[in-house]
This record gives sequence, C-alpha cells and structure tokens, in this order.
Amino acid sequence: MYEDLIEKKLSSENVFDGNLLHVKKDVVTLPNGHTASREWIKHPGASAVIPYTDSGDIIMVRQYRYPVDKVTLEIPAGKLDSPQEDPFECAKRELSEETGYSANKYTKLTTIATTVGFSNEYIHIYLAEKLVAGKMHPDDDEFLHLLCIPLAKAIKMIYNNEIIDAKSIAAILLLDRIKNNTR
Repeated sequence: MYEDLIEKKLSSENVFDGNLLHVKKDVVTLPNGHTASREWIKHPGASAVIPYTDSGDIIMVRQYRYPVDKVTLEIPAGKLDSPQEDPFECAKRELSEETGYSANKYTKLTTIATTVGFSNEYIHIYLAEKLVAGKMHPDDDEFLHLLCIPLAKAIKMIYNNEIIDAKSIAAILLLDRIKNNTR
C-alpha cells in the first residue's frame, strides 16, 4: 500500500553527533527512480505530561527556549534517556522534576511526530490526574516558573498565540475534548 510514495535509502552519513541531536545525510531513491539527499535529525524521543488538577487547572511551566529566543508556556516534557526507555517512566520523571508533582492516575493521550519533514522525534503525551504536591528538582540547566491555568483559559491562550508549543497545544486540545465530551 502506498508503494508509489516510498523512498529507499541508498546510503547514510553522520554529519553531527551531539548530546541531544544526531544529524544525518542520506541519499535515497525516489519513487520515480531519481536520487535525492535527505538531511534529518535522529532523536531518541520524548514524553510530555499534562498535569490536571481536581479544580480544572493545568499545571504548566514557563521557560526560555533558545532556538526560538522566547519564553514559552509548555506542559512538562523531556527526552527519553535512551530510545529503549519506557515513555511512561519518562513522563513520570519529568512531571516530578519540573513541577514537583506526582500523580495517582495517568492516561496515555497520544503520540505525536513533532517535525516529520526533518526529524524522527516522537513525543508520547500523558494526562496526569489525582496530583500529589512535592518539591521541584529540575535539571541543573533548567530554569522554570510554574503556573496553574484553568483549562478554558489555556484554550483561549492557544487561539491568542500565547501558547505556541505544539506538544502543549495538542495536549490541551485533547484534554478539552475529553473533559468537555466533545469527541
């Protein structure tokens, strides 16, 4: 099925190997028989979690993101320690590190492919409920502010471009559909 769309890898070259990203340059055969190069980023994957309080608030983090040179508002998230790490364990770890919270109930919402044009990154998104407060312990290079935002306000913030992070937008919209039964 869809064989007329598939590209076949002829060769692969490592362009850059960093701590987070690995840049590859592949040569592929196109469906029409011609060849082309594909530059892409190999990523171990990540997990994100949308903490939802009993009162209907989302706990979010505000942080500076260097690539876009902006302070963003996001749900807690982080990369898998390895491609073999259980995404659920990563989600629980990130919730604890970035917010100090743990949860007594988790629900897998979805998995998204973040930037299919140049990366193989997948983010596994979980809903965390029945929250238990604790102490934040972010990584040494993370500087975060916590915010509790009502779900309805978060929806408005998406449409006002105050929340621009794709994983957060996906999670908030999914949560809104679940909680407001608009599936």
